[in-house]
Amino acid sequence: MRSITVSADEMLKLDNQLCFAVYSASLAMTRLYKPVLEKLQLTYPQYLVMLALWEQDGPMVSELGERLSLDSGTLTPLLKRLEANGYVARVRDVADERRVHITLTAAGRKLKTRAANVPGCLLAATECSVPELIALTQQIQILRDRIKKAA
Repeated sequence: MRSITVSADEMLKLDNQLCFAVYSASLAMTRLYKPVLEKLQLTYPQYLVMLALWEQDGPMVSELGERLSLDSGTLTPLLKRLEANGYVARVRDVADERRVHITLTAAGRKLKTRAANVPGCLLAATECSVPELIALTQQIQILRDRIKKAA
C-alpha cells in the first residue's frame, strides 16, 4: 500500500472530513425517509425502534437502547409515543418489576407489512445495486465498531 502525504490545510477541509460525510449523509437519509415514514406515523428514530422490534420482539428497554445506541433519556420518549400510537406496549417483568419489556401490539406487527416499501426508497435514491448497498453497509458497520472500540 502506497503512503499518501496530505498537508494540514488539506486535512482540515470540511469536504475531506469523514465525520462530515457520514453526518451529512445521515441528514440526507433522514430527509429522504421523512415523507415515507410520515405515512406510517413514524419519525426516523421511531422507525429504527420498530425495525429492532420486528427482529426481536420483547426486549428489555436497556437491551433495546444498547441495540440502537440510545440512552434511556432518548429512548423513553420514543417508546411513549409509539405506545400512544398503539404500536408497542411496555410490560413490567413479573420476576423483577424494575425490568420493562417492550412488546409489539397487533398494530405494531401489522405496521411491518406497511413498512415493507421503505427500504426501496433508499435503493432508488442511491442508484446502487443491492450488493453495493450491502457492501457499503458492512463497511460502515466495521467503521462504527472500530470507532466504538477506540472511544
